[in-house]
Amino acid sequence: MRKLGMIGAAVLLSMGMFQASFAQAADKITFVLDWFPSGEVAFPYVGVKEGFFAAENLDVQIDIGRGGADAVTRVASGTDDFGGAALNPLMVAAAQGPIPVKAVMSVFTKQPDAIFTVEGGAITSINALAGKTLATATFSSSNPLWPVIAQANGLDPASVKLLKVDDNALGPMLALGKVDAVISWITSAPNDSRLLKEANKKLKVIPWSDHGLDGYGWSILASDKIIHDSPDKVARFVRAYLKIVQFYAAHPEKVAKDLKAMVPQADLQSNADEAKAAGPLVKNEITDRDGFGAFNPQLLRDTWTWVAKAQNLPLDRIDPEKLVDRSFVKK
Repeated sequence: MRKLGMIGAAVLLSMGMFQASFAQAADKITFVLDWFPSGEVAFPYVGVKEGFFAAENLDVQIDIGRGGADAVTRVASGTDDFGGAALNPLMVAAAQGPIPVKAVMSVFTKQPDAIFTVEGGAITSINALAGKTLATATFSSSNPLWPVIAQANGLDPASVKLLKVDDNALGPMLALGKVDAVISWITSAPNDSRLLKEANKKLKVIPWSDHGLDGYGWSILASDKIIHDSPDKVARFVRAYLKIVQFYAAHPEKVAKDLKAMVPQADLQSNADEAKAAGPLVKNEITDRDGFGAFNPQLLRDTWTWVAKAQNLPLDRIDPEKLVDRSFVKK
């Protein structure tokens, strides 16, 4: 009887361990980045390496999209549960028809677009570009906004000679004096600063957010399906991401190390520089006022106003409030 009791106890113990293991199995989640891994969007890699996802019992697979529109499409189709992309492509998609995607959390509360020029030159503001030569990347997401931000600052876009070139040519062209200014993102400032320093010049950055471009940029998107079917997973994912963005803003060097640990080909220094430059887009006076992850109603309307003008769409085409779900971010 004693022997049988020991065997029974062993069986019960084994069953208990199996049940505990089963209960603790992490929920698998797929997340799509809108572009290749880099310091400016290293958030999900931080979530994995720092254990923020694991702490919420989530096993996150990171997929790579091909632009914001692709990320929106992948989330809408159910290929990925969540995505990271600007609100711009979500709003444009919604203007074309119903889209089963919601933005559940803001990340960039300021837009990254900027004019880069040389310190000490004649260009001190956007309207000072009249009669100057301006270069931009051929497929830059800033391009549709350029004429709108120019006009908002009293500049006729036609008065500027606009060159569309390869993205990698922007910094060198500015350093060599081939153009007066370039359109870029502030996250590229550290790299271009080094290029200009080699030419004994200093970079001047003119953020569009300082010249009227209000609204949200990169945000977290979720499919309507996962919001409806698994709201607890969405709540845990957003809870983890709120910790990620705060860590990101405070520790850019560690962000770059986390990214390199998962993407070995990533350049440690350039990605640390990008993360540091992106910090003010993540943590600023807006997050101080509204909190991380929030969607302020006025800023949301401003975001749509700029998108509508850039895409030549009527303001009443969509209600931007219907594209967000604020229920997962506590006030």
